[in-house]
Amino acid sequence: QVQLVESGGGLVQAGGSLRLSCAASGRTFSDYAMGWFRQAPGKEREFVAVISRNGGRTYYTDSLKGRFTISRDNAKNTAYLQMNSLNPEDTAVYYCAAARSRTYGYTPRWAIDYEHWGQGTQVTVSS
Repeated sequence: QVQLVESGGGLVQAGGSLRLSCAASGRTFSDYAMGWFRQAPGKEREFVAVISRNGGRTYYTDSLKGRFTISRDNAKNTAYLQMNSLNPEDTAVYYCAAARSRTYGYTPRWAIDYEHWGQGTQVTVSS
């Protein structure tokens, strides 16, 4: 079992930045691809970004490329999501998730492919 705890959310003005963290425990962190998803009020959960188990491959949803950056530190068992130039449309609960990886390049983009989820952290962007 993997336990995931997100932190770093909060209230920020439009144009500002936040860095979310996802601390993992319980299993070998480097065995898992790490993804970020978000869910805005009244909307379905959507994929944001994923990083492969060794950090060598990343993938972003097209609309967020250039503003969001996913990274990980396997020595600290932590994944990150740096979010820049935030706008009110980025307001959502952000979730990190872990997917057991059989290959180093595995970068799943569907929620169903992730076995473990954090509780989420709220990000609110004011205009």
